[in-house]
Amino acid sequence: MKKMVQRLLIFFIGIPVIFSLVIFLPFYKYFAFNIAVVIFSALGAAELSVLLAQKKLRIIKIEAAVLGAVPPAAMLLTVCFGFNDLLLPAIIAVAVACLLMSGIFSRGEALDDSISRIAAGFAVLLYPGILMTWIVRLSHLEKNTSIIILTFLCIVFSSDSAAWAAGKLFGRKNQGFIPVSQSKSIAGFTGGLIVPTLVGLGAALVYPEVFIPDHSLNAPVAGAVLGLLTGIAGTLGDLGESVIKRSSGLKDSGGIIPGRGGVLDSIDSITFAAPVFYLAFRLFFIP
Repeated sequence: MKKMVQRLLIFFIGIPVIFSLVIFLPFYKYFAFNIAVVIFSALGAAELSVLLAQKKLRIIKIEAAVLGAVPPAAMLLTVCFGFNDLLLPAIIAVAVACLLMSGIFSRGEALDDSISRIAAGFAVLLYPGILMTWIVRLSHLEKNTSIIILTFLCIVFSSDSAAWAAGKLFGRKNQGFIPVSQSKSIAGFTGGLIVPTLVGLGAALVYPEVFIPDHSLNAPVAGAVLGLLTGIAGTLGDLGESVIKRSSGLKDSGGIIPGRGGVLDSIDSITFAAPVFYLAFRLFFIP
C-alpha cells in the first residue's frame, strides 16, 4: 500500500514538474528541460555502474556519471546554443579514446582490470548516455516543439502507467510469461500498448496542424502507429533494464525515488522510446 501511495505521489507531482519545464520554460530551446535530461542521464549512469560492478565490470561512480552526462550535454550545446553538429561525435570519440588510453601506464592487477573498466565505460556512455541525446534532439525541431515533446512524454508515461494499472487490475492470473520479469502480465503488456496508441491517435486528431502526414497515411493512422511504436520501444526498454538488474542480482537500480527505485528504473522506458519516437515522427510527419 505504501509503495502504491509513493508511486501515485510521483505521478501527480513528478510528472507535472517535468511538463512544467516544457510549458513554462521554453527559453533557449528548452534549456531547463534539457538540463534535467543531462542530470538524469548522469544519475542513471552512476546507478548502472553499481549494477555492472556486481559482475566485476568496475568503474568509479563519478566517472560513470560524467560519461553518462557527456553525450546529452554535447547535444544540449548544439541544440540550445548553436554549437557545431560535429560536437557530439567529436565528444564521443574523445571519450572513447580516453577510455582506451586510461590503462596505458597500468601494471599488475590494475592492468588486468583495465578491460572491465573500459567495457563498463562503453556501457554507460551508450546507455543511458547516447540514447538520452534523442530526448534533447526533440528540442531541435523548429515548429510546434512544445506539443511534440509533450506528446512524446504523454505516450511514454501513459504506456508505463497503463501497463502498471492493467497488471494490477487484470494481470494476477496471466503473469510469468517472461522469465526475466515474473511480475509482468499479458494484461499489463496489452494496456501498455493500447493506451499509447490511443494517445498518439488523439494527438493527431487534436493537433492536425502539428501532425501533418508526410506520406500516404492519414494523420490519425500515422499518429496511432507513432504511439504504438513508441509504446513498444518503452516496453522493451523496461524489460532491457530488468535483464541488467536480474543479471546483477539487484532488485532496483537504486533507492533515490520512493516507490520507483532508482533513476535508471524511471528512465528505462523513456531512454529506449526517445529515438523511436523521434525517427518515427520524422518519417511519418512533416517536421
